[in-house]
Amino acid sequence: MSKAFIVLWMIFFHIVDDYYLQGWLASAKQKQWWKENAPQPLYKYDYIWALLMHSFSWAFMIMLPIAVAMSFNISWFFLVYFLLNILVHALVDNLKANRKKINLWHDQLIHISQIAVTAIVMLF
Repeated sequence: MSKAFIVLWMIFFHIVDDYYLQGWLASAKQKQWWKENAPQPLYKYDYIWALLMHSFSWAFMIMLPIAVAMSFNISWFFLVYFLLNILVHALVDNLKANRKKINLWHDQLIHISQIAVTAIVMLF
């Protein structure tokens, strides 16, 4: 399978996961949603779980084409990079959704950069 196709597949899965599959998590990863819909102190940090679940889904999707290309013979390095992608995605989404420090352009440029760096590190 060509490396160029794998990168295109990663970008496609990024679009699918970040736009179509988020569903309720798009709201749930925002602190404000919890304040308005579940204002009790018990739910104060539940947005973090939503950020992590979406980030796990996203990292899984963008790294799935690489796993396929590797015939699912993944290494500890693959798993570490997977966890790194989860962390970076969650931090970036938090900057956009909660801290309001970046906009959608910045968010997407960072995520596409994540894909590019992941592809370079894992495929080349």
